[in-house]
Amino acid sequence: MDDGTKATVQKIPLLSIRAGPRDGEAWNARLKEELTALIKYVQINKNSDKDWFQVESNKTGLRWSGKCWYFHDKVRYEFDLEFEIPVTYPAAAPELRLPQLDGMTSKMYRGGKICQDIHFQPLWVKNVPHFGIAHALALGLGPWLAAEVPDLFERGMIHQFAK
Repeated sequence: MDDGTKATVQKIPLLSIRAGPRDGEAWNARLKEELTALIKYVQINKNSDKDWFQVESNKTGLRWSGKCWYFHDKVRYEFDLEFEIPVTYPAAAPELRLPQLDGMTSKMYRGGKICQDIHFQPLWVKNVPHFGIAHALALGLGPWLAAEVPDLFERGMIHQFAK
């Protein structure tokens, strides 16, 4: 992890409530913590002119969707972002999906789920219940985009996503 990412992640509030979608009122309390951390992360990004995603959830906080983008060679590439909160959350991290990129890279599973196994999952497991959605974006999706978008560009596979 580079120093900039580490410094940013250290500013994202850690979560304390160990509750998932099946835990009723405790889940609502966890969801409030999640939203607080996400708002803080968005503020950090905007203040440093590094805004790179937008997400929103359904009323239950179980389904999330939005956009993420990455700049490469002064061109913005924008992708749909989707994920659901797993039943075993927060013990299991959400599986982040970029459905438009499904099948374009070996670091992706069926349905456009990005590979988080090697680098992010062990970090998530060590930090349950303190990591949340904001941490998954900062430490899972952000580094994945930084690694994969330049390669996809070089192979001519993402020109249709240029904005």
